[in-house]
Amino acid sequence: MQINPASIDWLLSQDNPGVRYLTLRDLLDRPASDPELQRAAENAHREGAIAHILAKMEPEGYWEKAGAGYGPKYRSSVWALILLAQLGARLEHDSRLDTACQYMLAHALTEYGQFAYNRAPGGTFDCLQGNLSWALTALGCDDPRMEGAFEWMARTVTGEGIADKKEKNNPLRYYAHKCGPLFACGANYGQSCAWGAVKIMLAFSLLPQEKRTPLIQSAIESGVEFLLGVDPLTAAYPTGSENPPNRSWWKFGFPVFYVTDILQIAEVLAVLGYVKDSRLKNCLEYIWNKRDEAGRWKLEYDYAGKTWLSYGKKGEPNPWVTIRALRVFKLTNQG
Repeated sequence: MQINPASIDWLLSQDNPGVRYLTLRDLLDRPASDPELQRAAENAHREGAIAHILAKMEPEGYWEKAGAGYGPKYRSSVWALILLAQLGARLEHDSRLDTACQYMLAHALTEYGQFAYNRAPGGTFDCLQGNLSWALTALGCDDPRMEGAFEWMARTVTGEGIADKKEKNNPLRYYAHKCGPLFACGANYGQSCAWGAVKIMLAFSLLPQEKRTPLIQSAIESGVEFLLGVDPLTAAYPTGSENPPNRSWWKFGFPVFYVTDILQIAEVLAVLGYVKDSRLKNCLEYIWNKRDEAGRWKLEYDYAGKTWLSYGKKGEPNPWVTIRALRVFKLTNQG
């Protein structure tokens, strides 16, 4: 699965500062001191999508509506931060990102470590918890309060130190939405939710080894076994009903919010070091075979008209999706 140099040339030729920046940073591994990368990072934060979204932020650090930022979808603070992180934004390039991260921590994170849509411990979901923990970390937020968010995630996966949801007087317990270990979710009929699992594992994948406590490492191992417990290509994860897997699993998109796809499973497992695990083979081959002759992937799922700007036309080769895929296959060729 050798990357076609033409696909890199195509990405670099795009009239889009954000695409050029991510290509240099993530696919060509330019060091932070590289002048070309520095110029690309500066341009990406002053022009294009990153600049457009940051211009919509209120001075206090929120988008659209003050508070925990879950609504309205998909233009409020939660979605803005997730999207900015996927675009490669970093707070060292724009201080407004630090303001936004601090606002989110102050208005959405509970004292027990949950990111919640209502700032109450019961108002959290794995997808929300994972997405925000990943996004703030990816943006460069290095706040000690994030340790609580990661510990809560790890405990909810393993069940260690978390009481049953019936123990109403216990402050550290499961709730109606986040209802049990191994990604159990009330919205998925109490069954383990693979969408939530991917988001939690995405956040863990950003933690350097020295920050992976034994509890977090145990949660990562449990999550890997869950995601690889079936062939990811089938997406035959629990649904709590007789319904087949959501068709969005096989539609690659950008941006990626709480819906996920099998490409994101591959992204997460690749970063965690499982890209050469035989159980991922069918999934990787499927993703690889979806590229065109020039080594590009199409946009098949989007949020056109629902969030800021357009990131391409559905059914056409897409630089953002192509970057997502190439990050995975770059790792298959290493080591």
